[in-house]
Amino acid sequence: MSVDLKTVEQRLLWLSHWMIHHANHIRPKADGIKVGGHQASSASMVSIMTALYFKTLRPEDRVAVKPHASPIFHAMQYLMGNQTREKMENFRGFGGVQSYPSRTKDIDDVDFSTGSVGLGVAITSFASLIQDYVQAKAWGSEKKLGRMIALVGDAELDEGNIYEALQEGWKNDLRNCWWIIDYNRQSLDGIVREGLFGRIEKIFDAFGWDVVRVKYGVLQRAAFKEPGGEKLRQWIDDCPNQLYSALTFMGGAVWRQRLMDALGDQGDVTALIDKRSDDELAALMENLGGNCVSTMVDVFAAIDHDRPVCFLAYTVKGWGTPIAGHKDNHGGLMNKTQMAEWQGYMGVAEGEEWDKFATIKDPAAFQDMLDQVPFFAEGHRRHTDSAIDVPAIEPSPDMRISTQMAFGKILDDLSKGDSTLAARIVTTSPDVTGTTNLGPWVNRRKLFARAHQADTFKAEKIPSTAKWEFTPDGQHIELGIAEMNLFLLLAAAGLSHSLFGKRLIPIGTVYDPFVSRGLDALSYACYQDARFMIVGTPSGVTLAPEGGAHQSIASPLIGMSQDGLAAFEPAFADELAVIMEWAFAYMQKSGEGDPDERTWLRDETGGSVYLRLTTNPIEQPGKRVDDDFRQGAIDGAYWLRKPGPNCEVIIAYQGAVAPEAIKAAGAIAEDRRDVAVLAVTSADRLNAGWTAAQRARSNGVTSARAHIETLLRDVPGHCVIITVIDGHPATLSWLGSVHGHRTVSHGVEHFGQTGTISDLYRHFRLDAEALIQSASELSQGRKIARI
Repeated sequence: MSVDLKTVEQRLLWLSHWMIHHANHIRPKADGIKVGGHQASSASMVSIMTALYFKTLRPEDRVAVKPHASPIFHAMQYLMGNQTREKMENFRGFGGVQSYPSRTKDIDDVDFSTGSVGLGVAITSFASLIQDYVQAKAWGSEKKLGRMIALVGDAELDEGNIYEALQEGWKNDLRNCWWIIDYNRQSLDGIVREGLFGRIEKIFDAFGWDVVRVKYGVLQRAAFKEPGGEKLRQWIDDCPNQLYSALTFMGGAVWRQRLMDALGDQGDVTALIDKRSDDELAALMENLGGNCVSTMVDVFAAIDHDRPVCFLAYTVKGWGTPIAGHKDNHGGLMNKTQMAEWQGYMGVAEGEEWDKFATIKDPAAFQDMLDQVPFFAEGHRRHTDSAIDVPAIEPSPDMRISTQMAFGKILDDLSKGDSTLAARIVTTSPDVTGTTNLGPWVNRRKLFARAHQADTFKAEKIPSTAKWEFTPDGQHIELGIAEMNLFLLLAAAGLSHSLFGKRLIPIGTVYDPFVSRGLDALSYACYQDARFMIVGTPSGVTLAPEGGAHQSIASPLIGMSQDGLAAFEPAFADELAVIMEWAFAYMQKSGEGDPDERTWLRDETGGSVYLRLTTNPIEQPGKRVDDDFRQGAIDGAYWLRKPGPNCEVIIAYQGAVAPEAIKAAGAIAEDRRDVAVLAVTSADRLNAGWTAAQRARSNGVTSARAHIETLLRDVPGHCVIITVIDGHPATLSWLGSVHGHRTVSHGVEHFGQTGTISDLYRHFRLDAEALIQSASELSQGRKIARI
């Protein structure tokens, strides 16, 4: 077994490093820029990954690979026939294997995308929680529980989101989660601080993790049993990280000199050192536990429980290569001379560099061994689940209501029914469940926990609107206030169909200004192609008394710029109902990426959805059932008041400022001027369709017209557009560019104030009077220009 695994290890080490070398020193460069590839950071993981993938893992396990170990991962998949030589030769090139493992951009079997350090680590704990959630349900998966595993660079432990995830894992009784730390004690800019992990170990222990130190390999453990071995062990334990790295780089002769200076003339230790050649002594000193494949196999096999485990695997950065231990090796590369010498050392003949079985004496036997590796035995490990039918969603009949309240009522109505969609919804919120109107849903559908926990307030007969009962049937996962955890949980839940074969419809709520606090994790979730709905509410300065810290400005622009996220900001309850019905289907689609020529949006691809809602109750327009309204709400805009042939002013609004726009339009119309009102529900989708249509025309599809182009097509050129939004004005300011109309944009560019809504609307010029004034000034300017 160990001989075969050692052979695999050496094959992976070579193929990963050759791939990087080829990209940097052999493949022609178009721009002269270093390609990079992290040879040293890959080498330190090769023994760990060999033991894990080729001995320990089973098909139900899922792994987040350390970003800088991606070359090892791709080499492994290439060895197993899941990656092509063409893509390996194009490493970090257009269409080649990715710099960091990607679920959506790589063809090999990536479980979790990594790249933004720390997030790939933390998501494994939330994936384990979602696995438990699915298993607890009557409709849940019958598959074996897998281990959710993260391969962690030690420098990733500087990321705060890791510790936020530890706390959330403890609260939710985390299990079946392994974090394997590549403790090479070197980061991009230097050496990891002495004694740091002693502190970190206490943190893991405090949150209920088992910590397993893997410090010594088999050669070292055997040497420790020799006379003088305990003195050698003590010297290794006392050696500073920087010195150990430096001696590793300098090699066996320097190791001998330094050890003899420190431990010589002691008889037994001298004999231990003298009996080994320089190469043997270097191999001994570099045989740390994480660089010893047989040690790692035994350590993994010793875990016979489902408690979370942190493995601290001591390694040498750049292990097995000429750049091992050098403090600059994080982004360093072997030069051509070093690679040529190392190629001879590795026994790879010239011309056989890409050969999977180079150096293998019996390729057939080796292939047979690979074919029997349990983790790969079942082939592709991504599951699927059927799309869930979406029942009709009716808007609230209230004549005056906020979009936040309307959202809560829609979920409450779903909670009363027995639809499959309702059964698969899982909600979550970072300690703002009640204030984001999830309360009625949670009261009916309860909170999730693996073991039942009664509501103490209910048991003690204390009146409360919140019924906090925890049960395995519960459909709400309550989080602490860390927004990074919210988006990581949504990412894991939004991948449930692929990871565990059962589709979930995740819905998360968050105070809209704090979307920014979890923005890295939100982007990461979308990059994974996770499917979820995020509701940012309350939003804008309409949360008037709360003041600036709780009033969002940039979130509409986040919604527009974030790939994989369709952003909406409805003003009315009926718009919200139409959008949510569409969204539940959209979140489940996984079709081709070709655009729909009606809108030039890639709706068949599907994605996640962002709803920006407010607490400001506004007068509703009455029942609307026409197709233009319904389709327009989905496509991004519709005419609330259509333009006439001599239209002079268009007021385009998005969100809760609708009453101000309508009021202003009425006042302008009293002067017998032709005025129109454009209700924008999604600047994101309007803009995406417009830019896509422009690209299509550039590619020869001259008939391509976006929805916004069609809406504004017949508007006279002299017409002026006034835009208004309770958010950054750039969200809508581009509308004038569609057909060249003069535009003035109203919005919020500075931190908010406390006060009433009317106070703040007036302060930020969102009120009807400001809109009327802009229309008047534009009209006067046009008249002056004519004169």
